[in-house]
Amino acid sequence: MDGSKREFLDSLLQTSTPSGFETAGQREWVAYVSEFADDVRTDEYGNAIAVIEGGDPTVAITGHCDEIGFMVRDINEDGSISLTRIGGSDKTVSRGQHVVIHADGGPVPGVIGQTAIHLRERDDDSYSDIREQHVDIGVDDSEEANELVEVGDPITFEQRISELEDGRITARGLDNRIGVWAAAEALRRAAEHDPDATVCAVSTVQEEVGLKGAQMVGFDLAPDVAIATDVTHATDGPGVPGDRDTGIELGEGPVVARGSTNHPKLVEAVRTVAVDAEVDHQLQAAGSRTGTDADAFYISRGGIPSLNIGVPNRYMHTPVEMLDLDDLDATAELLGAFAARAAEFSYAVDI
Repeated sequence: MDGSKREFLDSLLQTSTPSGFETAGQREWVAYVSEFADDVRTDEYGNAIAVIEGGDPTVAITGHCDEIGFMVRDINEDGSISLTRIGGSDKTVSRGQHVVIHADGGPVPGVIGQTAIHLRERDDDSYSDIREQHVDIGVDDSEEANELVEVGDPITFEQRISELEDGRITARGLDNRIGVWAAAEALRRAAEHDPDATVCAVSTVQEEVGLKGAQMVGFDLAPDVAIATDVTHATDGPGVPGDRDTGIELGEGPVVARGSTNHPKLVEAVRTVAVDAEVDHQLQAAGSRTGTDADAFYISRGGIPSLNIGVPNRYMHTPVEMLDLDDLDATAELLGAFAARAAEFSYAVDI
């Protein structure tokens, strides 16, 4: 992956978008899709929709732009910052990390403190709850701290994108800036084929706190078909418990979920397109739910045929999430190819 596609991905990953504070990332996304979309619009909470006008059906290719993080819960007398979560932040990886507090006056760097190993009880390997952890910004009292930050300011780990071997990268918040990258790229690739369907790329907000943006978009846009692109657990790395092994591997292509939320006719259509386009893909069982925006789309209105397509991801919800760039590019290729052919298929269940 190179050129403008990689520049766009890096710009998304370098922009902090904790749930409820996604505006800066949405501006990056809107600027990119505006170059080829017929129309781009946003709603009151910042969900963004880019449209290539066509006929029926209306197909939504979606991802969520928000990431997990923290928030300033309180400012203590000694100037330290008490935390609360944004989304599913993991208390086992937060201590000893560099962070940025995104204050109105500009970014404030800090660290989430960890008592030195020399000073801890030798047999104490427990993990403090997020509410018991604190950010040290280097000041000595609350008066200094209050001049820099406020209660409710969002906090994210300091960003770093690392290039690994064999076309793999690691960064914070691949979940799910890669999904909105794939949605935008799918729209661009679909536009090159002048699709008969109306194709919408959607970047939703607040997925990490309960699929909120998708609920808004599902009702307002009311597409005929919705595909939510998100990360999914690659379990081919070391340390994964055997009973949690899904068989999903990095480098083996996008993952098509089956069951529950995932509409069987839409699954069939996407798999047909994958075979025809020679896009290798993997399958995943989702017997109860997907845990993605697809779960919100499919129960909107009278029911929207929906599907979750995953990009394999190791170490989810940590500062070192990992993916294979070929998987990501193949996901965009599959989504774009499906959008270009969406009018060929029927999405009604035969009973």
